[in-house]
Amino acid sequence: MSDGREEREEQEQRRKWEKEKKEREDDLDRDWERDGERERRDSRAVETLDAEVRAQSGKRTRRSFLVAAAAAAGGYGFYRWIDRSPGDQLIRKPLRKMLEFNAKLSRGVFDERGLAPTYPVARSMELRTNGNYGLKMDLMPESYRLQMVGVANAKGLPQYVADVTAWEYQYVAKKEAGPVEHDTKVAPKAAAGPEAKVDPNGDAGMGEGPMMQGGPASTMVGGNGEKQSVKMPPAFEAAFAELKKAQGNKRPRGQEEAGMSDNTLDPGTPGLLLKMDDVTSLPHHELVTEFKCIEGWSQVVHWGGYRLADLIEKYPPEKKQDGSLPKYVYMETPDGDYYCGYSLQACMHPQSLLVIEMAGRPLAQWHGAPIRLHMPIKYGYKQIKRIGLIAYTDMRPDDYWTKLGYDWYAGL
Repeated sequence: MSDGREEREEQEQRRKWEKEKKEREDDLDRDWERDGERERRDSRAVETLDAEVRAQSGKRTRRSFLVAAAAAAGGYGFYRWIDRSPGDQLIRKPLRKMLEFNAKLSRGVFDERGLAPTYPVARSMELRTNGNYGLKMDLMPESYRLQMVGVANAKGLPQYVADVTAWEYQYVAKKEAGPVEHDTKVAPKAAAGPEAKVDPNGDAGMGEGPMMQGGPASTMVGGNGEKQSVKMPPAFEAAFAELKKAQGNKRPRGQEEAGMSDNTLDPGTPGLLLKMDDVTSLPHHELVTEFKCIEGWSQVVHWGGYRLADLIEKYPPEKKQDGSLPKYVYMETPDGDYYCGYSLQACMHPQSLLVIEMAGRPLAQWHGAPIRLHMPIKYGYKQIKRIGLIAYTDMRPDDYWTKLGYDWYAGL
């Protein structure tokens, strides 16, 4: 009896185990089916999403190509418009207008009244030489006079002359070129070879080079420092010959690349001829400020000299009929090879200095002796060396680098 019961129990346990096993297998099958269905749903969802993305991508790609094509066409059209615009002093008129807008905006914000930062003397150094326009020959100090034109009540002053243009500056050949002296348009001697010339016109600045003889070359040079070979038209040759004849032995004016200034004085212009004593009698000032070049470099320099505002106060401009003052000041080197224009306000700035000393020593010829300008609110190309003329004018004056495409304002 007991054996039969045990056998039944064992069979009952087997059936129970087989039932549980089948239930587990059924559950597993159902899980596989659910997973498969889920995967199929996910796959369909992915396919649907991919189709939507491809559709959107196609639309956006076409739109992008259309936008890019329109932008390229617009950009090219804008470039062609600028490129075909009339020129204005070696750059296209729209670019010149943009420079003038920037200048107007800068003047509106800063009004040429802000002070440049000053530094301790220990941080200063002697300024590097860069650009020798108007300095090709050494000026004989005893022949120096500072011409001033447009001064109020000039006839009553002892320095008055009926014709400032009749004064002749005297020069001597350079004994030394100065430290690393070179025009940035011409390769330095070390780069150009031992036979490279400091003076590309080959006449040491005396106006006797090929250009003034009606020859093939001018003072313009190429990027490799070599003279361009450009034959002058016969009409220009005759005009230069006539000009030279009229000037006698006087040194011709405007021999550098930009040519003669539109503001160069006509013969017979009355004004003052100031000696150095007339300038050095002003209060002496020293300034340690940063000289900034448009090329991207700068140096802190110790300057010594006299405020331009003090000179203007001593020799003020003649007022107009309505009682107002002229708006501008024009400066040029002796014989007009280099020239700059400024607003009267910039010249009255307390840091605008007529410099005769640098780094505690008298100014060297290659730095613009006997007098150069330091105006720290302007870039370096506005800081004219070897000032020969200061003239008051109500018309915006000519400017050397503006003729060659630069900004007239040149504010920092």
